[in-house]
Amino acid sequence: MKRSLPLYLLTGILLLSATGCANPAADAPDAMVEEAAPVAASEGAEAVAATVYQLSEESTVGFVGAKVTGSHDGGFTSLSGAVSVAGGTPESSSVEVVIDTTSLWADNEKLTGHLKSADFFDVETYPTATFTSTAIAANEDGTYTLTGNLDLHGITKQISFPADVEVDDHGFSAAAEFSINRMDFEVKYPGKPDDLIRDEVLIKLDLRSASRDEMAEPGEEEAG
Repeated sequence: MKRSLPLYLLTGILLLSATGCANPAADAPDAMVEEAAPVAASEGAEAVAATVYQLSEESTVGFVGAKVTGSHDGGFTSLSGAVSVAGGTPESSSVEVVIDTTSLWADNEKLTGHLKSADFFDVETYPTATFTSTAIAANEDGTYTLTGNLDLHGITKQISFPADVEVDDHGFSAAAEFSINRMDFEVKYPGKPDDLIRDEVLIKLDLRSASRDEMAEPGEEEAG
């Protein structure tokens, strides 16, 4: 005779399913990760004189990490870099981002310290992370695929991910959300057996070039 699950057991299973932490990276596209590629100027950048912008202070790099019991927001408060815009098109542009990993923050003070430790980012050994684009290619849906070398935690890999990219008279902007696997960059802290840390991390990018006015030296506008 087939016996059904007791009501209290079924209720418990449903409650555990409802309260378990969903993976915040599950709905984001996975970055394609390959061996690092040589960095060279694109044909468009070589053929057309480029305007170089510094990244604006409005630019942000954030992340969301998750475990079985919850998720945490984080990011970096200090980053710099430059964007080279040539020919007025994203395809002939390039971007470099330099992240000060010691500026890492998380939504929990104790977690901030742990993420900075050798278990995760090891910021004392690797105080910077960089992304240098190698190609920006148009997609049929109006987005772009941004490809470049990511140097993180002492490991350099080429990553590709979809992004919304715009180039206009004011400069360059790129916004993206995608997931990367921390194991690809040797970030292998396993966590507790009953509090498993997910391998996938959601990355949130919002990169904006500074305007010409923002880049001007004091007194330059008046002189110019």
